[in-house]
Amino acid sequence: MKKGIDYTGVGVVYFCHDGKGNFLMNKRSTQCRDEHGCWDQGGGSIEFGDTIEETIRKEILEEYSTDVLDFEFLGYRDVHREHNSDKTHWVALDFKVLVDPTKVSNGEPHKFDAVEWFKIDALPKPLHSQLPKFLELYKDRL
Repeated sequence: MKKGIDYTGVGVVYFCHDGKGNFLMNKRSTQCRDEHGCWDQGGGSIEFGDTIEETIRKEILEEYSTDVLDFEFLGYRDVHREHNSDKTHWVALDFKVLVDPTKVSNGEPHKFDAVEWFKIDALPKPLHSQLPKFLELYKDRL
């Protein structure tokens, strides 16, 4: 059985920041499942037995090679999409996460063509399809 296809998957989505108005994003490579070339904020699925906090810390360390300094739960979203003609359903637990910008690097160069910092009003294009909804819901809290 596949998460998000055969049953509802649960994942964390995080927008990392430096505390000075800069936000960390990754550019998805052709090795990613979908949305190649799109800029994304980051996330990962919660594995059985892991806590939400453990998942956030593990995923950020894997993707951005840095530790979590602090995090804030923003809310959740039902994410309905299609992948390879399959309807998918995920519950996304959304977070704003403070990291040390001097320690950030591309921890998954096979998945990310780039990892860069941006101001919220100058985000790169194209954006991942789910990012506009995230921004609409939480922009005033970022």
